[in-house]
Amino acid sequence: MRALRAPSPLPGFGLAMGITLTALSLVVLLPIGALLLRGAQIGPADVAALLGRERVQAALALSFRAALGAAAINLVFGLALAWVLARYRFPGRRLVDAAVDLPFALPTAVAGIALTALYAPNGAIGRLLEPLGIRVAYSEAGIWLALIFVGLPFVVRSVQPVIEEIDREVEEASATLGASRARTFGRVILPMLAPALLTGFALALARAVGEYGSVIFIAGNLPMQTEIAPLLIVIRLEEFDYDGAVAIALAMLGISFALLFAINLVQIWSRRRMGAV
Repeated sequence: MRALRAPSPLPGFGLAMGITLTALSLVVLLPIGALLLRGAQIGPADVAALLGRERVQAALALSFRAALGAAAINLVFGLALAWVLARYRFPGRRLVDAAVDLPFALPTAVAGIALTALYAPNGAIGRLLEPLGIRVAYSEAGIWLALIFVGLPFVVRSVQPVIEEIDREVEEASATLGASRARTFGRVILPMLAPALLTGFALALARAVGEYGSVIFIAGNLPMQTEIAPLLIVIRLEEFDYDGAVAIALAMLGISFALLFAINLVQIWSRRRMGAV
């Protein structure tokens, strides 16, 4: 008598897995493989020489510096916004909750044009900041602003469901034991939110590193000052310098992979720590 097989939770698992792997290969693995193959054809020495150019290093440093800074800012303000939306009821809450998703739906070029119109020296906000000596548009601050705008929803949407699932009795129990609100948040709530916060940070960072449309309008795109790496790749392609474009893309791929790998390690460690507790 044939042994009874447990029913699969997903009908047609083999077919579904085959389709998934095929799509993953076509969309992710093949492009990355082609990039690595082209890099191997160029050669490590030539790639290193192309990356050693001062303009390339300045663009890469700016892109990752702004991406990390914007993701860190989004981590703080995204947590605060998610907490307000999850814990409080106030007039216009639904409108604010819907507005959080606006960067998802808004074309990045439109976002860049809107931010430039607001923060340019003659814009509605820029003209108020200009007398104070604060310049946002056409500076590195404008790049940070654009990356914060596009990355904030990733943190909010990663953390908000976790906050909603936290039982308030945990906070009440901490309060009855004499803990202050700050201590309760730091020792009880924050460890519960750590995995979600790291996920949101990683998503915001990944989006910011490759962001192009919302940045080029507000950055000014001055070489060695406000020129981001994705824009430099486009410039190299327009100049038919394919080797230079591939070298920059390989550097961005390697640095991004290292950052995300480190974030995932920290996330795994935090989850294991929470499980042990």
